[in-house]
Amino acid sequence: MSQDSLVFVSCADSGDVHVLRLNAAQGTLDTVQVLTLGGTLMPMALSPDQGTLYVARRSDPLAVVAIAMDRERCAATVLAESALPASMAHLNIDASGRWLFSASYGAHLVAVQPLLAGGLVGTASVHATGPNAHCTQVHPSNQWVLAASLGGGQLHRYRFDANTGTLTPTEQPTVPMPQGTGPRHLRFNRAGDRVYLLGELDAQVHVLSFDAASGDMALLQTLPTLPARFAGTAWGADLHLSPDGRWLYTSERNSHTVAGFAVAADTGLLSPVGHWPVQSQPRGFALTEQGQHLLVAGQTSHAVGLHAVDLATGALTLLAEHAVGQNPNWITTLTLP
Repeated sequence: MSQDSLVFVSCADSGDVHVLRLNAAQGTLDTVQVLTLGGTLMPMALSPDQGTLYVARRSDPLAVVAIAMDRERCAATVLAESALPASMAHLNIDASGRWLFSASYGAHLVAVQPLLAGGLVGTASVHATGPNAHCTQVHPSNQWVLAASLGGGQLHRYRFDANTGTLTPTEQPTVPMPQGTGPRHLRFNRAGDRVYLLGELDAQVHVLSFDAASGDMALLQTLPTLPARFAGTAWGADLHLSPDGRWLYTSERNSHTVAGFAVAADTGLLSPVGHWPVQSQPRGFALTEQGQHLLVAGQTSHAVGLHAVDLATGALTLLAEHAVGQNPNWITTLTLP
């Protein structure tokens, strides 16, 4: 039986985080709380124990705000606010729950900060990247980190020591991507032997192999995410794997679509399964933990779309649309007990 979820939506232009309840049985969304934090709120990351949500403010004062979760009461409480070294386009937390990673598009860097008691975040260790760092992802082993440089057309590759929070570039520290990719967001599969990368500039999804012993990578496959008849400028945004790893979804902001792909169980390669119209300018989206619903943030529709996922085919069906704040751009979900 499908469980209800809390849905957190950061809204950049209204400076708030909207907390919604997803009623799985009825296919509806309802607002239960609005946290007004001020400034340009964008990326979010949930701690592995699902007890704390971290939200980055990209305007002055640059900061990460820690929010405590109470799933029993469907409530969220602000815990603390800590400084960030730059305006961050992406947040991520390692598997130990001890380290916060962030990537700065404008400052061309990634940072590592310790997560402290009471929602506080410690002093940053900063690492320069190629132009326009856009995200980091931690390998399932918690021993590797990849960072995407959109303007540099490459991935930065680091060994990661979870005891000290140290990032060490590999002997060959960068992995070049095809000209015009604009590496934006990426995901490891559960086994850690495949990387799925979405290009912002080409709106294509690139599949790479990953050797967890050496960190070696090789490009295996590239597929378009745009609908066949779309003739506008590509503007790739986000990608996510379903919790069971069977489906990969990507969003594209100028066609206002989400594309779906079946993931081959043996090779990790992709096969297209469809495109679906979604909310206007879908910058961010998320799947619920059970994989039965996909939620899309429409930046210019100022609404969240709730879509049912057909677990047999991967197809999406719109169930509801719910108004939130201005310029919603990031979504995180949490299953309720």
